[in-house]
Amino acid sequence: MPQTITDAMQAGQAAYQPEDIIINMVLSAILGLAIALVYRNTHKGLSYSQSFTLTVIFVAVIVAMVMMVIGNSLSRAFALVGALSIIRFRTVVKDTKDTAYVFWALAAGMAAGTGSYPLALIGTAILAVLAYILHTSNFGALYKSEFILRFRFDRDTDSAAYLEVINKCSKTSNMLHIEPSGDGKSMQLTYDIVLKEDYTAENLTAQLTELKGLSEVILIASKNDVDY
Repeated sequence: MPQTITDAMQAGQAAYQPEDIIINMVLSAILGLAIALVYRNTHKGLSYSQSFTLTVIFVAVIVAMVMMVIGNSLSRAFALVGALSIIRFRTVVKDTKDTAYVFWALAAGMAAGTGSYPLALIGTAILAVLAYILHTSNFGALYKSEFILRFRFDRDTDSAAYLEVINKCSKTSNMLHIEPSGDGKSMQLTYDIVLKEDYTAENLTAQLTELKGLSEVILIASKNDVDY
């Protein structure tokens, strides 16, 4: 009877040697690290989280381990689903793109854990190239901006002065928002601008601050869409 139980347990397990386990775990860790680096280098906006970056690496390694635990056993797969259903994840994903990186890490871990090394390496490489292309081209963005400029302008002064500074320092400038003050004496203006190569953010803010009738000059770095 003990021998029969041992044979049954061995039949449900995948034939993973120690060297296979090490290769699968190390490869999944490398792929998870690569995915995390792509995420960090292509991230846009203010919702970056170091914790999420580390989570991507752990997901790839843990999923690879899970795939080796399941092996070819259908009963283990159902048992794992039941065990994981006990865990509840209440963390809200701030950026919908982060979900894609979680699935990417999951797929890479599954491929590495099942020994599909070409699929894991080639798939990760193609997705990394795609991520950098979309990041560089700023695909899907309504405004291809570098900075969001905000300042308050007194109605009694001439607007030609600040327009001249903006046109001199920026390649493109688009007015996004106008908000009059309660007393009607001033307006808060918001511009989407792309600076020229010879000018920096400090140059633009310094020149605007020196103008008469301008106050509350704020320049916000923005590589992402901004809603108003």
